[in-house]
Amino acid sequence: MAYDPVQRLLAIGSKCGSLRILGQPGVDVHVRHDMDGPPGSAAVLHLQFLVNEGALISATADDTLHLWNYRQRIPQIVQSLKFQKERITYMHLPLQSKWLYVGTERGNVHVVQIENFHLSGYIINWNKAIEVSRKTHPGMIVHLSDNPLDASKLLIGFESGQVVLWDLRSRMVDMRWLTSELRSVTWHHEGKQFMCSHTDGTLTTWSLKSPSKYIHISQPHAKFTKDGKPEQCKPITKVEWKTSRTGEAYVIFSGGMPYDQASRTPCITVVFSKTTTVLEMEHNVIDFITLCESPYTSELQEPYAIIALLQNDLVIMDLQTPGFPCLENPYPMDIHESPVTCCSYLADCPADLIPAFYSVGRASAMKRSGFSEMDWPVNGGTWPAHACTYAEIIMTGHADGSIKFWDASAGTLQVLYKLKTAKVFEKPKSRSLESDDDPFAIEIISLCPESRKLCVAGASSHVILFTYKKIDSVDEVTVLEIPITYEVPEEGEISPDCQFSGPGSAGSGSKLDMLDFDNKKDSVTLKVKTGVQKKLPGFQAQLVCLTPWNNGEPPSHITALTINSSYGLLAYGNEAGIVIIDIEQRVCLLNVGSPDLYGAQDPYSRVPRSPKKNQQTVAETLPIYTDREDRQPRSPSIDQINGVCSPASTCPSGSISSAGVGAGAGAGGGRVRPDPPRRSRSQDKLDSSFSRSRSSSMSSLENITSESIQCLAFVDSYMKKSEQSLTPTLWVGTSLGSVITIYITPPDADSRSSQPVVVSLVGATIFRLKGSILTMSFLDCNGSLIPYSFESWRDEHREKRDRTPTRNNMRMSPTLGGGAEGMSRSDNLLDRQFVVMASEKQARVVALPSQTCVYRQQLADADFVVKAEVISMRDSVCLACYVSNGHLTTYSLPSLRPLLDIDFLPLSELSFQTQSNKGIVDPMLSIWGQQLIVNEDTDQIAKTFNFSNRGHGLYLASPSELQKFTLCAEFCSNLTEMIGELFLPMEMPEAPKEGFFKGLFGGGIRSLDREELFGESSGKPSKAVAKHIPGSLVDLNQRSSSACSEVNRAHKLMLERGEKLGQLEDKAEKMRNEAENFSSSAHELMLKYKEKKWYQL
Repeated sequence: MAYDPVQRLLAIGSKCGSLRILGQPGVDVHVRHDMDGPPGSAAVLHLQFLVNEGALISATADDTLHLWNYRQRIPQIVQSLKFQKERITYMHLPLQSKWLYVGTERGNVHVVQIENFHLSGYIINWNKAIEVSRKTHPGMIVHLSDNPLDASKLLIGFESGQVVLWDLRSRMVDMRWLTSELRSVTWHHEGKQFMCSHTDGTLTTWSLKSPSKYIHISQPHAKFTKDGKPEQCKPITKVEWKTSRTGEAYVIFSGGMPYDQASRTPCITVVFSKTTTVLEMEHNVIDFITLCESPYTSELQEPYAIIALLQNDLVIMDLQTPGFPCLENPYPMDIHESPVTCCSYLADCPADLIPAFYSVGRASAMKRSGFSEMDWPVNGGTWPAHACTYAEIIMTGHADGSIKFWDASAGTLQVLYKLKTAKVFEKPKSRSLESDDDPFAIEIISLCPESRKLCVAGASSHVILFTYKKIDSVDEVTVLEIPITYEVPEEGEISPDCQFSGPGSAGSGSKLDMLDFDNKKDSVTLKVKTGVQKKLPGFQAQLVCLTPWNNGEPPSHITALTINSSYGLLAYGNEAGIVIIDIEQRVCLLNVGSPDLYGAQDPYSRVPRSPKKNQQTVAETLPIYTDREDRQPRSPSIDQINGVCSPASTCPSGSISSAGVGAGAGAGGGRVRPDPPRRSRSQDKLDSSFSRSRSSSMSSLENITSESIQCLAFVDSYMKKSEQSLTPTLWVGTSLGSVITIYITPPDADSRSSQPVVVSLVGATIFRLKGSILTMSFLDCNGSLIPYSFESWRDEHREKRDRTPTRNNMRMSPTLGGGAEGMSRSDNLLDRQFVVMASEKQARVVALPSQTCVYRQQLADADFVVKAEVISMRDSVCLACYVSNGHLTTYSLPSLRPLLDIDFLPLSELSFQTQSNKGIVDPMLSIWGQQLIVNEDTDQIAKTFNFSNRGHGLYLASPSELQKFTLCAEFCSNLTEMIGELFLPMEMPEAPKEGFFKGLFGGGIRSLDREELFGESSGKPSKAVAKHIPGSLVDLNQRSSSACSEVNRAHKLMLERGEKLGQLEDKAEKMRNEAENFSSSAHELMLKYKEKKWYQL
């Protein structure tokens, strides 16, 4: 971390090589060190501003110095210097100096000229700095600084505790001090004393007059034992010694706390006016800087604030207010306060969402008190002149169950609102070894922006429905326990007549009594708070769907989630099956295993699991209803709304219809068992790769153990080839590449709250692709994206809300309404809709209602698609894909013509999200040509990689950074105008004036001509020490200079040639004139002698 006290800018570096420069709120610039070395080589270790010069020096883990120029809007590296034999451990740049001191691990000090970034011949070797009698190496350099009053004296601190005052002019040691192991050093402003911090938690003060012994030693946080000895303390990592204008000293340091249990909280200590104040921090302290009114170290600095960089936050403390309170941080520094587990990105969303979220977020923030009233001191730069004309919102889900809403419209992130989903549940008393480490972690976020209904899926296989309200409310949360289980029964375990329900059966909100939970050991991981609960303004929980354990096995994670406010339905699925919930009546409509979606058309052979001991057969566990009356839809009762929702099964007599199968009354599958064991991602890819083959030799690959739900989409579409009108449907995509449609028959609008929604699988359409389904979208006959239907949000506090859902007018072709019954066969088959289906391997465009594939495209061969979305860009629609080989590809729609294929981002750079990062390659995957790293969990990476409208995208670049990218060239051209100015021309503060008596007796500031010491007279440095690397700007300048010289040379040659041509023209003219004179003379001579006789000559 570094601070420019004149420009008032703050620079922060990270382990991944990112560099962030902050000014006033809204001025936030992010750049990265692009390194080709191993992971971690770009980590930023040191930063140093060239105060008030628009430049910054960074030192990275690969021992390279970089000079950044931030006078332009986007900072760029001007030039670099790589140390080849020594590791950089410290650097120091005196104020208004052009020479940088660099300390290394070997204990040497090098000097670098800033303007041309070349080493000076001046070097301070460690063996010249230590005493002759010392036989051991002093260690690496941990501190470098010049004397505040004498710039020719350089203080060098070694790790072992050796401190040396080096005279730059005489190239000799003035004084030496020997202390315990050293961590940092700070000068007193008078330049006569300095203070050291040590690894044993002590502070020592030394004088230039008595190098033999310290003048003061203290261990501020040491506790004394019964023997009267102080306890061992942690190292004091950094100390700063400042003086106010009243003459009182501030001693500020980090660390130094005892090793006991009660002192594990990170802290920063301020010792002022004989009082010690311990400021506890929520996270580990990385670095801190004391802000002073004067940038000159030789005068009374008057400290007024402390900037502390924590592991997960940035904190500024007010030193001018008693108690040193914190300032409210306007920057988004706490993205990784809890690890980010998923992201959702909405570009061009409704503009009223941002003020709505900000109002409830600000209301909760105002309740927190204790902040300082001081203005934010980091206020450099200027606001950008241009910003986005549309609203952008980013939602991040976290491991602690919280969801943060960010405003990304202005090019920088601003937190709007924080929702804590864990408050819905009771605190877990004990955590099981088999359960997740983060039971509340958010895995999927689904938001309907227009109705402001939010659905989230958590790590404990729970789904929560939230609705947005501007005022407090007091009500109870509805809870539904819905097991999603499936197991293929072995032969003879169940009668063939009971495998499927007959055609025409439908799901409704009836009571489901298939499993007796009271007699089983099933349980849920989380327990919802019971009774009436007070809910704060914002998103308020209305419904919680829990997936209970079954036979001692935890439920599988939710893999797909969607909500449609117009239908009033919510759908989600996992590795075992799918559930549809009526959010208006709060009942379960459908609950089936994945194989039951196919009915009699199931193309796979399901592998049964080995039954556990004492496990009941299906016939004993599942009650069979043969009375058709039990399967009729019924209105939801009170026990349905507030009770437990369980699956039910029907087994009618008679043959199975070839047209399709139903889900049974209440939507339960006919075969229900505990969910199968989970499979790894790599197994899924291999199965999906070969699932198309029907040969006998590959029959083993057709034995499927599980089929997860990967994609869900509500839409008004066509179910059958003969249909001429739109029907509400749910399209389901699975991990085996199947796309299945489900009928939805909602009741009339007047009876929506009393009559059940009928869900049916009869005549379901099945499409099959290779690989897991990633996305499904719908286009009208003109190729335009069909907007989804929604119910508009209304403020219940201001007006009485109409409970009837109001659907939007979908902007489609007029032919979508269907035709008359007397139309011909060709008219009936007129396609009016396209469905775009993309999997990990393929993409297809199918025309509806004819169900013919009109376009297809192979997206990946040896690789696979990690993320795919259909996005809108200006007036067109395209399919955007991120492939596992790191490429970003786009395809036109509906034609699926390739538009873009660029090498964008290696998948390995996102592998930090996985539990292990060893990079082991599975040999079996290599055999099948699937060169995948087993530890790279692409499912988790896909949850934090997003495409959105207008060609924008987002991914988690590091645990603490979100990276936005765009495919739109127009946006790129305006990007520079959207970034604020960092550098503003400002005058340097006046240097401290030297007093009369100080100047008279030689106690004033002594200047130093560093150019004379470190310039050409110091000699030439060794070429093996460091290598100069020109930056992009230097290369550009060199190329432009070369081009200019070539143009000048060509111009000069052209002028010379012109001069020669002019001379040639003059000579030719002279010769012509002479020829004419000669001709006239000859003619006159001829006339003279023409008439004369020969004898007259």
